[in-house]
Amino acid sequence: MQHRELIISNYVKAYNSFDVAGMLKDLAPAIKFQNISNGDVNMELNGIEAFQNQAQQATQLFESREQIIRSFKHTGNKTEIAIDYNAVLATDLPNGLKKGDELNLKGHSIFTFDDDKIIGIMDIS
Repeated sequence: MQHRELIISNYVKAYNSFDVAGMLKDLAPAIKFQNISNGDVNMELNGIEAFQNQAQQATQLFESREQIIRSFKHTGNKTEIAIDYNAVLATDLPNGLKKGDELNLKGHSIFTFDDDKIIGIMDIS
């Protein structure tokens, strides 16, 4: 379980520093990603190429971003983390948020593992 925590911590550290290559390091080629907000799936990606493309695009949206891991919970091949999320927008968004707006959210992410590779990530806020 400690090894999973290290892999997830490295992923979050790469995310926080806009290091897409670092985010991809421990992902399986067939990674499945879902973002769920208010109970609705608003993004679903299949495969490391789609994930990489989205991660690259997302780096343009934020001046800064930080996920802070508050806890780990291990169940079978899944590890759930509770996070605090803070970000400052670098551009206006279609939903009405403006450049310079600050986001402060609490949420959790569920990482699914196959050996030492992440095969699924579900971000829930």
